[in-house]
Amino acid sequence: MSSELNARPGWGVFWMVVTGVLFVGVTAMVKLLGTRIPATEAAFLRYVLGLILLLPMLGTLSRLRLDRGTWGLFAARGLAHSAGVGLWFFAMARIPLADVTAMNYLSPIYVTLGAALFLGERLAMRRVMAIVVALIGAFIILRPGFRELGPGHFAMLFTAVAFGGSYLLAKMLSDRCAPGLVVAMLSITVTIGLAPVALSNWVPPTLWELAILTGVAAFATGGHYTMTLAFRAAPLAVTQPVTFLQLVWAVLLGVTFFAEPFDPWVILGGLVIVGSVSFISWREAVLKRRAVTPAAHQTKF
Repeated sequence: MSSELNARPGWGVFWMVVTGVLFVGVTAMVKLLGTRIPATEAAFLRYVLGLILLLPMLGTLSRLRLDRGTWGLFAARGLAHSAGVGLWFFAMARIPLADVTAMNYLSPIYVTLGAALFLGERLAMRRVMAIVVALIGAFIILRPGFRELGPGHFAMLFTAVAFGGSYLLAKMLSDRCAPGLVVAMLSITVTIGLAPVALSNWVPPTLWELAILTGVAAFATGGHYTMTLAFRAAPLAVTQPVTFLQLVWAVLLGVTFFAEPFDPWVILGGLVIVGSVSFISWREAVLKRRAVTPAAHQTKF
């Protein structure tokens, strides 16, 4: 029986809602952490604490025999993700939760562009139009010339680029390695990648700050796990639109607990970006279904 027939869209939506709650919890805790701890140090500590969850896998990882090309891809992904995480922590402490969440939706657009430029995937007109629409959404959020843009906004633009590169490298690695290994190596390489910068400007964290970062690590790990459950239960065309709820919750959290102003333009821009990404996901699902569905005159099993 095909995966389409085994799909459970209700569970897919449920797990994606849970994923959104967990990821918004991550952003709220990083916001609560503030700016006393440098961004790279906070990101480094988040991944060090997350490595505790990988202790049972260390024995397996020590016996790995990978070729040089695979090691190179792991290293490149670690560098890209390290840059993205450091910039994300920097932005999160300086601009509203809603701005960070909305601009983070640009990552799939950069993945689409990168897949065409570096992996040879065909950039059909529908993808080009979706990319243009998403970029219009980014302009709606930023509104250069109509609002004050801080370093955090520019950091988020580069964050989306860095994460997009990381996801492309993950796609390449998924053809060579098991998913669990890809996730584990990401945690290890990002920890190593952030260590030199974090240690060069170290600020001793308090117990309260360590508790917050432990919560960040736990929520982020849980979010990645529930996201995997959502992808397993339903196609992207079903789960992608649900991610817009993250922006709604981010706005509510920002207004209620951090006294951030409500900006309807951020909501509109985020909706435009999510709509374009959802359209790409839906079209890819339709084309994939056409490719595996036999013609009317062919026998169906």
